Amino acid sequence: MKFTEEQEMLRDVFREFVQKHVMPDSAKWDENDHCPVELFPLMGQLGILGIFVPEQYGGVGLNHTERVMALEEIARYSGGLGMFVFTHQLGMAAILDFGTEEQKNKYLPDLCSGKKICGLAVTEPGGGSDVMGQKTNGRQENDEWIINGRKCFITNAGITDVTVIIAKTGVSDKGRPELSAFIIEKDREGISPGRKEHKLGLKGSVTGEIILSNVRVPAENVLGKIGKGNAIAMKEIGEVGRASMASICVGLLKGCLDESVKFSNERIVYGKPISKLQAIQFHVAENRMDYEAARLLLYRAAEYKDAGLPAATEFSMAKYFATEAAARAAKRTIELMGAYGIVNEYPVGRFLRDALTSISSGGTSEIQKIIIAADTFKMYEL
Repeated sequence: MKFTEEQEMLRDVFREFVQKHVMPDSAKWDENDHCPVELFPLMGQLGILGIFVPEQYGGVGLNHTERVMALEEIARYSGGLGMFVFTHQLGMAAILDFGTEEQKNKYLPDLCSGKKICGLAVTEPGGGSDVMGQKTNGRQENDEWIINGRKCFITNAGITDVTVIIAKTGVSDKGRPELSAFIIEKDREGISPGRKEHKLGLKGSVTGEIILSNVRVPAENVLGKIGKGNAIAMKEIGEVGRASMASICVGLLKGCLDESVKFSNERIVYGKPISKLQAIQFHVAENRMDYEAARLLLYRAAEYKDAGLPAATEFSMAKYFATEAAARAAKRTIELMGAYGIVNEYPVGRFLRDALTSISSGGTSEIQKIIIAADTFKMYEL
């Protein structure tokens, strides 16, 4: 995998931004569970938020490879901020991929600039993996839709200006629920934040409920076609959400690798650095292998997407491997550091909590294996 000279220059820009604006405060954000919304206009100005959005809608006009590159750099120091940014982009991607020209021109410029915050709400109390089991519903009344329901475990809940919400709007001839997507602004009567979750990791991003009580949405706010909400949710979660979770965990893996090397070189035992001990070298080697393998899977999948090829399975493989590998590497690094590994002055405890929290975000490891297996069997069909 080789990046272009322009991409490497862009990575340097991202890295400089992160070291200046993210690294100094990342531990404080985690400790206080603070979501740094104050950084959004600056990130918009730098082009991070709308990096994959065409220039005509206020974006930079680059690709998803550059998008995941930015997320990897951010998550090296703050997985929570990476989660905040990617969920914003998740809602934006739905509008970009399925919106009308009017919707794109209305919403995307302010979302790219960071003036407004976006999100996508699918998960409900009855389960996240069972998308078709939606209880949130919409019924049409003249030229409006009336939405009722409750969404849970929604990133950016309570701070979004614009949320793409999936709701059940009918039943097909085969008796299957039909889902639709709606763009709902925060100032519409009847939409309100519910419970805010106190998470194990990925702090610095808000996770909570969205309550919808007779929210009236004009027909012009329907995203895509009525009855096509499941396709919208699956495309964006599969190709943007899982790509982003893999990116976050590749960033965490880089953090584990950096910390393990730095500590091993600085920690002196019996008169020499522990990097001279074979057992420590094994830990560092395994961290390097997990990081390199996850990174290759992620950027291969991003290359597929940028080429217009189906990439959902590739992102499932990247997400599954990267999240599990990040948890392994964080635990391994804590073991390498001994007592220092459990002291919060060092970031590895945060890396472990962020990695464990990432496993269930965007689809559990079991869901990813089901997707990968189904595609594998399809490859072998005669």
